[in-house]
Amino acid sequence: MTQRLKTIAMIPARYEASRFPGKLMKDLGGKPVILRTYEAAVNTELFDTVYVVTDSMVIYDTIVSAGGQAIMSVKEHSCGSDRIAEAVADLDIDIVVNVQGDEPFTNVEDMRNVLQVFYEEDAAQIDLASLMTPITKIEDIENPNNVKVIVDQADFALYFSRAAIPFRRDRDVDVTYFKHKGIYAFRKQAVLDFEKLPMRMLEASEKIEAIRYLEYGKRIKMVLSHSPAIGIDTPQDLEEARAILEKQQA
Repeated sequence: MTQRLKTIAMIPARYEASRFPGKLMKDLGGKPVILRTYEAAVNTELFDTVYVVTDSMVIYDTIVSAGGQAIMSVKEHSCGSDRIAEAVADLDIDIVVNVQGDEPFTNVEDMRNVLQVFYEEDAAQIDLASLMTPITKIEDIENPNNVKVIVDQADFALYFSRAAIPFRRDRDVDVTYFKHKGIYAFRKQAVLDFEKLPMRMLEASEKIEAIRYLEYGKRIKMVLSHSPAIGIDTPQDLEEARAILEKQQA
C-alpha cells in the first residue's frame, strides 16, 4: 500500500500586486479575496494544514482574526515559490501546494487530480505538478496575461509562454491551446532547490516562474482541467468574480 504523503497548502499573498494593487483585500461578497481563497482551500479537506504566507500585516491580521493560519515572510521575495521555500524550510512535509491568492474559486476535483499524480506509476519522475485547461477564444489565446503551456506525449511540460504557443504556421493543422492554471504541487525539495537557483534569460523574459524549473531540468507534470480558471488580475475580473459568487449563493 502506498504511504500517504504529508501535504499542505501555501497561499503566497503580496499586498502590492503590480497590475491591481491591494486586490487581495478587495471585497468579494462581504469577505476579502484572500480570505475567500483561504477558506476555499481549507474546505477541500485535502490538506493537513493551509497557510497564507505574506509580507503584509494587513493580510496576516485578516487571516488570523478569522481563525486561519498565516506566516509572515522574513525576507523580500520576487515570486511565490521563493516565499513558499522560506516558509516550508523547517516544516516536516512531503508535498506543498501553491494556491494562488487571487483565485478564490478552488475546484476540489482539480486539487485532488493534481495531488494524485504523486501516487501514480511515473511519480518518481515528477518534481512538481500543475494544471492546464483548453482555451479556444482567440482573445484568450493571444492575451499575454494568460500563460500558455505545451506538453509532451506524457503530459510533462515542454515550455510556458505568454505568447500563443504553438504557432500555427499551417492553418490546416488542428491545434489545441492550453492555459496554465496557477496551482502548483511541489515536492518539498523542488521548491527548496528553486530558491537557490538564479533566474535565467527565459524566465526573466517571460516573467513566468515555472520556466525556472524547466531551465534547470526539473520535470513538471501537467494535469488536464476543464473547470474555468478564474483569477483576479484586473478590476473587471473582480466584478466577474462577484457575479459568479452571487450566482453560487443564490
